[in-house]
Amino acid sequence: MALYLRLPTTAEFNIDNKVVVIKAFNANEPEQSLLGQDVNIIASGPSIQQLPLPELLDKPTIFVNGSLSLSGDHHFTNIVGYVISDARFIRHRPEILRQYYAGQPLYATLAVFEAMATTYPEMMLTYHHVMRVLYPVDRPWGVKSNKLSFSKLIFKKKRLNKKMPLSYFINHPDFVIDGCHKSAEIGVSLNVTNGFVEAGTVAYVATQLAFSRHVAAIHLYGVDLLNSDQPRFYESDNDSAPSTLNKVTSERIVPAFNLLGKVYKARGVSVINHSPVSQALFDYL
Repeated sequence: MALYLRLPTTAEFNIDNKVVVIKAFNANEPEQSLLGQDVNIIASGPSIQQLPLPELLDKPTIFVNGSLSLSGDHHFTNIVGYVISDARFIRHRPEILRQYYAGQPLYATLAVFEAMATTYPEMMLTYHHVMRVLYPVDRPWGVKSNKLSFSKLIFKKKRLNKKMPLSYFINHPDFVIDGCHKSAEIGVSLNVTNGFVEAGTVAYVATQLAFSRHVAAIHLYGVDLLNSDQPRFYESDNDSAPSTLNKVTSERIVPAFNLLGKVYKARGVSVINHSPVSQALFDYL
C-alpha cells in the first residue's frame, strides 16, 4: 500500500518583515462550495471576442490568467474564482493584476505566490485571506526562498523536491490516472485539496478546481488551442506573450481533457466546451 503525501495546509511568506499566511485550498471550507451551480470558466483564446458576454455576467464565473481583464469593461456580478498556475504569467503580464485584481478569490501555485510576493507584495498583504494555494500533485514543493508551514508529512523534505510519476497515484481515491497513454501519463483530480494534475494549460487546473467545489456543470469558453499562434483576446500582434500550447495540444491537453470529461460525466458533472475553434478536437467535451 502506497504512502501518500499529506499536503501543507498553509504557506508562509515574509513580506515587508510581516509573515503572511495563505491557506491551502480545502474543499471542505463552506465558502468553497458551489454545490449544484453551473460554472463558467473563461480562458483567453481569441474566440472570447465573439461571446455574447451580457448573457454570462450574472453566472458563477472563474477567470484564468489574462481573462480577468474582461471585468474591466463588463460587470461580472458573481466571480467565484481566479486561477493562475504558472508564474511566467506574472512576469509577462504584470499589468493584468495591477489593473484588474481587486480581491477576487485567487487560487494559485506556490510559484505564483512567490512571484506576487516580489512583484505585488501589497496585494498579498491586503487580500491574503481570499487567496488559496493549489498544489500540483506530482511536485508540490514549488518554491525555494520562502519558508513553508507544513502539516505532518509522510515523506521527507528531500523527496518533495523530486517530480513523482503520476502512476504513483494510480490507486489514490482522489485521482484517475491513465498510465498507458502513449505520449505521457495523464490524469485528473477529483479533489484538488489533495493536488491537481497538470496538462499544459491553466484551464485544466481551473476545471479540476470547479469540480472539487461540487458544481453541477462546467462550461468552458476561450479554450481555443488550434489558434495558439494568434494573440490572446487581450493582446495584440506586438505584445503577445509566448505560448507553448501548440507543443502539447495533441500529446497532453486533448487526451487529458477527454479523460477529464469522461470521468466527470460518469460522476454526474458535464463539461461543455463552447469554443468554436476547438470543439472538434474533443470526444467528451
